[in-house]
Amino acid sequence: MKKLIQTSIAIFSLVLVISACSTTKNTTTSNVSRGKFVGTWTCNNVSYDGLVQNAVQSVFDQAPPEAFVGSTWKLTNSGNGIYTLTNGTSQTIFWSVYNGGTTGTQFQFKKLYEGDKAKNVAEGYRLDIANNDGSAMTLKSPVTVGNSTGYIVYSFTKNP
Repeated sequence: MKKLIQTSIAIFSLVLVISACSTTKNTTTSNVSRGKFVGTWTCNNVSYDGLVQNAVQSVFDQAPPEAFVGSTWKLTNSGNGIYTLTNGTSQTIFWSVYNGGTTGTQFQFKKLYEGDKAKNVAEGYRLDIANNDGSAMTLKSPVTVGNSTGYIVYSFTKNP
């Protein structure tokens, strides 16, 4: 009987150690590798999910959402980047992929101005990653509307 109790305790301890050491996977979070973002992207379309068109006058403290249609986003592996609107306005950014969001994996960026260092810039933007297969990407910018959340949806294709 003593041997049976010792064996049971040993098995229970082993199961406890194995389960404590195993990694947990959140099924609502789909980690997207940083490498899938590197390159030059063109924003083909801006649409709305749960919002009426023209409900948002300015995004990224820059311009109306529609002004980003046709914009190009150059993202380097080092995290440096720049986006250029079709009217010629350019903005230097520092970007990264954030895997700890409550809504899943997010694309985040900070706007950088002359003389700024990314580590000294506290404010930025986070967009939910709806899709990124390396050649097409969909990012969703959450907007609070009353007690719910709507989204501005940006669709991109990667330039060759």
